Amino acid sequence: MKSIDIITLGCSKNLVDSEQLIRQLEEEGYEVTHDPENPKGNIAVINTCGFIGDAKEESIHVILEFAKQKETGNLEKLYVMGCLSERYLQELAIEIPQVDKYYGKFNWKGLLEDLGKSYHNEIEIERSLTTPKHYAYLKISEGCDRKCSYCAIPIITGKHVSRPIEEIVDEVRYLVSQGVKEFQVIAQELTYYGLDLYKKRMLPELIERISDISGVEWIRLHYAYPAHFPKDLFRVMRERDNVCKYMDIALQHISDNMLSRMKRHVTKAETYDLIDQFRKEVPGIHLRTTLMIGHPGETEADFEELKAFVRKVRFDRMGAFAYSEEEGTYAAEHYKDEIDQETKNDRLDEIMRIQQSISAELNASKVGQQFKVIIDRIEGEYYVGRTEFDSPEVDPEVLIKQTDKALSTGDFYWIQVTDSGEFDLFGEIIEGR
Repeated sequence: MKSIDIITLGCSKNLVDSEQLIRQLEEEGYEVTHDPENPKGNIAVINTCGFIGDAKEESIHVILEFAKQKETGNLEKLYVMGCLSERYLQELAIEIPQVDKYYGKFNWKGLLEDLGKSYHNEIEIERSLTTPKHYAYLKISEGCDRKCSYCAIPIITGKHVSRPIEEIVDEVRYLVSQGVKEFQVIAQELTYYGLDLYKKRMLPELIERISDISGVEWIRLHYAYPAHFPKDLFRVMRERDNVCKYMDIALQHISDNMLSRMKRHVTKAETYDLIDQFRKEVPGIHLRTTLMIGHPGETEADFEELKAFVRKVRFDRMGAFAYSEEEGTYAAEHYKDEIDQETKNDRLDEIMRIQQSISAELNASKVGQQFKVIIDRIEGEYYVGRTEFDSPEVDPEVLIKQTDKALSTGDFYWIQVTDSGEFDLFGEIIEGR
């Protein structure tokens, strides 16, 4: 039997593509491993990321490592797919010719044909999950119609394309039948969902349809855009118990100067109003955001305004990253990247120190409270779980010390928080609940 190693780099949207490919390969009788520590397959497939400089460097480094394995005879075939090769296919083919074939983000089905196999349309919605079996990522669209100044995603993925509601619902039903209880709904831009297919924003209706499916315990939403937010989603989140009170909404900045230069099509006042609406309409909601530091034109005054914003809003979850120039974007063609890397790094460190303090205070305020938790794994002497306010991989976790009572991975339990750290909570099982 031929064995294949698949290595996924980048975001959870890439992970979904890898999982679909794994299912197709397994249907053809291949033995497939995902992100192995010691790859041993006859064939390797690298699913690359091309979003920002660091991600591109990582992808190229991994390709080169596997190219060496091929040169030494430890690997028969090497294939590359994903965002990096979508954007730089011709250049990569010249620079790293050891790769047998490069595919883009959307034509990876051709890999099966090049292996002498067929794509199985009858299992198109099926995936072999690489996550724990109780949760899965659910991709509802591809591409993005936004034209933010700094972002290369529309260049790589093209225009926004929504998946039909019925197709998504069928996939959820299939995944529930495989034991999935929790769904991380993902897209490059969630709030645009449906405009191309149905001529209106259909995210609230889609989430209601998913929520109605028996066996769906938690639905969590990722990567929303603040402009023209579909306000009916507030009602859905408030009324549906299995829709987590959690929203991942990338705001990037707060000063009107920077929002304009970033081409975000939203103002400071509108941003504050949206946050206020979230907290009024969905009591208890936890907001996650991402901020960009050091975009061309960011003055000290802009940065001070951003710090004040973080202190005032007190995001439950927050990440930040430094601007890096991406060729082909509006910023690369019209702005000079005049802020030096040291200044960017200093600002990044400063904003994250502020958030670190806020996170510690918010965590400490949960001591004594009770939460429903799903158990992800056992690690050392602890069961490790999450509340509805915590997404896998990126958010805080709940650590429950192992006792005589055995807990099952993928099951829900009620816990009382007994202590907190900067990022994680510590809890005890509440007996009889």
